[in-house]
Amino acid sequence: MLILASASPRRHELLLAAGLPHIVRASAISEVPLPGEPPTTFVQRIAAEKADAVPHDPADIVLAADTVVCLDDQMFGKPRDDDDARRMLGLLSGRDHFVHTGICLLAENRTIRDLATTKVSFAMLTDVEIEEYTRSGETRDKAGAYAIQGLASRFVTQIQGCYHNVVGLPVSLVYSHLKTL
Repeated sequence: MLILASASPRRHELLLAAGLPHIVRASAISEVPLPGEPPTTFVQRIAAEKADAVPHDPADIVLAADTVVCLDDQMFGKPRDDDDARRMLGLLSGRDHFVHTGICLLAENRTIRDLATTKVSFAMLTDVEIEEYTRSGETRDKAGAYAIQGLASRFVTQIQGCYHNVVGLPVSLVYSHLKTL
């Protein structure tokens, strides 16, 4: 059985859309970067901690993931509130940024850790656009305060890499590792 160690409805939906049957067992761990920890190391560490925290049988495969949005040297997780969402969107406006998702698969005595990175380009956003988007509620519970698959799709001018990674789970990367297991 594939166990998704995540409460993210987007990850659950992506696995369903890819025809990958699974059950959801979310884990609650602290998601705080260590001092000086690079974003790519951070998301892989958090994914591994999420996978380790989920109860499972030896025959199960556990999948966990963590996603952050990075602009220059800043990591953007989920916004604390609407003001934080507005701040993030203002910084992303007219800029390129990177979305990093770390994945961890646990199966029997094997652990697979990997990373997907996608470059995303945003159009210049007006204060009115940022305010309207924040009021939509879509900024909540999203790394970087936006959902590429939703209203924010109108702000994205280009992506380089895996679209599903920006949604929250690099499905093709996960699938390639599942095939090896």
